[in-house]
Amino acid sequence: MIVAIFLATLATGLLLGIPIAYTLILCGVTLMLYMDIFAAQIVSQNLVLGVDNFLLLAIPFFILAGEVMNQGGLSRRIIGVALAFLGHFKGGLGYVAIFSALILASLSGSAIADSAALAAILVPMMRQAGYNQGRSVGLMAAGGITAPVIPPSIALIVYGSMANVSIHELFMAGIVPGLLMTASLVVAWRVVIGREAFATLDRVGRAGRLQAIWSGLPALGLPVLVIGGLRAGVFTPTEAAVIAVAYATVVGALVTRELTLAGFYGCLVRAARTSAVVMFLIGASGVSAWLITIANLPAALIALIEPIVASPMLLVAMIALLVLVLGMVLDFAPLMLILLPMLVPVCEVAGIDLVYFGVIFVIAGAIGLLTPPVGNVLNVVAGVARVPMEEVIVGVWPFLLAQISVLILLVLFPMIVIIPTDFLMGR
Repeated sequence: MIVAIFLATLATGLLLGIPIAYTLILCGVTLMLYMDIFAAQIVSQNLVLGVDNFLLLAIPFFILAGEVMNQGGLSRRIIGVALAFLGHFKGGLGYVAIFSALILASLSGSAIADSAALAAILVPMMRQAGYNQGRSVGLMAAGGITAPVIPPSIALIVYGSMANVSIHELFMAGIVPGLLMTASLVVAWRVVIGREAFATLDRVGRAGRLQAIWSGLPALGLPVLVIGGLRAGVFTPTEAAVIAVAYATVVGALVTRELTLAGFYGCLVRAARTSAVVMFLIGASGVSAWLITIANLPAALIALIEPIVASPMLLVAMIALLVLVLGMVLDFAPLMLILLPMLVPVCEVAGIDLVYFGVIFVIAGAIGLLTPPVGNVLNVVAGVARVPMEEVIVGVWPFLLAQISVLILLVLFPMIVIIPTDFLMGR
């Protein structure tokens, strides 16, 4: 009965168009009323406690780091390096987009920011060279969703704080799956371009490549600093986020000299607005998560799916499918905040490694960013590139299937995630 009340309240709130944060609070209040334990101070207390976590400080800093890198020209220089090495190949601009998306993912952790930056710079070039614009924009959107998987990932930080799992270990676990997602896009792009004719860029000579590397070196140094420092245990994820902001600010102001005082102020404002939305969502989820625990919803859910709990692989597959389906109608953040308080205890009972589960959940949720009707990354990239949404939906399908193939591979073979993670953690 409790599960039905929670789901009915959630569905009613979403159907009425109530903002997801308020819907989560409403779910908590409804359960409190049903259990006859309503108290306003409980709501306010859990709203505050939901964000009272040192680990969550990494989120606003990584968001700010991404804003500063875009404002300071670091993103453009990364694309310049890729153009120098890959632009002359057939379909080379597509490979440039894929490579650039991978590097940008290791800088910001934001799928929307990375995809928008790629689309703004590369779509005009691809359109002029005769590429199918719907397919080109779809590729950039698909490349952008590696950002929630590759460290530093904001999604993995949220998952780690909610599931009480080491964010350092989650970051290490995201590296190989992120690389596999990138490799799948390379294969998919090679297949879809087939025998189509494109205008290619002139081959850049050794001097030009060295110049591109020299120009992009400060930007390329950031992921090495962050991931290397985490791997060596020099700093924590939260400290890494602060270092990323400091590094991007110094480079943007003193090296590229594109980051002005006014530009930095704009970065602070945009990062504050984005962080406020994310933090309010997390705080609101704290209210419903507390009531989910008090009402013992995980136990009720386990009783409903008891036959599946006995088979960890089947359970992971069913959860991944559930996330993919719900990702069509819910954004990534609320999807995590709604499902994780119920699913993490179920996975613990089933004996599923929570680091592995976190990677699977995040990949499945990231794929939801590509699926209509919500598909936030699709909408943003289509808007930036000024391409009709219908064309983008058609163009993204080959790359969407490629990313789903990686998800299926990881569900069937968990060791692809677990073994590299153990190695990177020095176990």
